[in-house]
Amino acid sequence: MGESLGTEKLSATIPKGLANQIRERAGRGNVSAYVTHALLRQLEHDRLGDLVGELEQIHGPISDDEVASARAEWP
Repeated sequence: MGESLGTEKLSATIPKGLANQIRERAGRGNVSAYVTHALLRQLEHDRLGDLVGELEQIHGPISDDEVASARAEWP
């Protein structure tokens, strides 16, 4: 997230408790970087969901057996 990419200030309203947790975790001077990182992770998650949806349209839904097999291979 360098200056060369440009930045834009956004405003979001979040619960006070969540804001406090973010400040504690990130430190007051690093909240923007912390939130940016979280938003990037969410976009990646959303895109993976989109990909799964596209693949299910092409190949059909993922069966419970396929999910169980994949989980068994995951460390």
